[in-house]
Amino acid sequence: MFNALRSAVGAGLAVIAVIALAAPQASAEVKSSASPGNSAVQITRDADATTRAIAADDPQAVSAAATVCGTGYALSKGIPLPLGTDPNLRLATLFSYQNAGKGCVILDNNVGASRYMYLKVCKVDGTGCDTDSGNFSSYAGPVYVSSFACAPVTAKMGTSSSSLFINYTNDYVFPCN
Repeated sequence: MFNALRSAVGAGLAVIAVIALAAPQASAEVKSSASPGNSAVQITRDADATTRAIAADDPQAVSAAATVCGTGYALSKGIPLPLGTDPNLRLATLFSYQNAGKGCVILDNNVGASRYMYLKVCKVDGTGCDTDSGNFSSYAGPVYVSSFACAPVTAKMGTSSSSLFINYTNDYVFPCN
């Protein structure tokens, strides 16, 4: 039932209106990328060019993942997976969001079919881990970490847990400052 609800929520969120992205102002911690009448998606000031390009090319996915995390989360990083993939040809997208010292991570399924997915985030010391895994057609997560600075993240995707085409581990989906 949870997977059916997850699919229904993912499908419903995918219809969110297209938003216009604006460049951040240096004095702002986060910048809203919404225009009047559209759903707000915020992007952190330190988001890189790849993250901004993904947000501009796929605002529905960015908005949907932010909504799944909860109110007030701003996009910190978007990573096309597997690494080195053209952002428009990715099989999955790892999104990290932050809100008042708390981090949220979503692994977005971009293949259009149910796949085995695994997502884990921990505090930098390896404690306080949150994990989600299973066969999902929309996304894995959200998973949360209470102190996101340098929080290690693991994201896996494949036809099964023993047949992976994505096996990503990184300590830098959240800033380390």
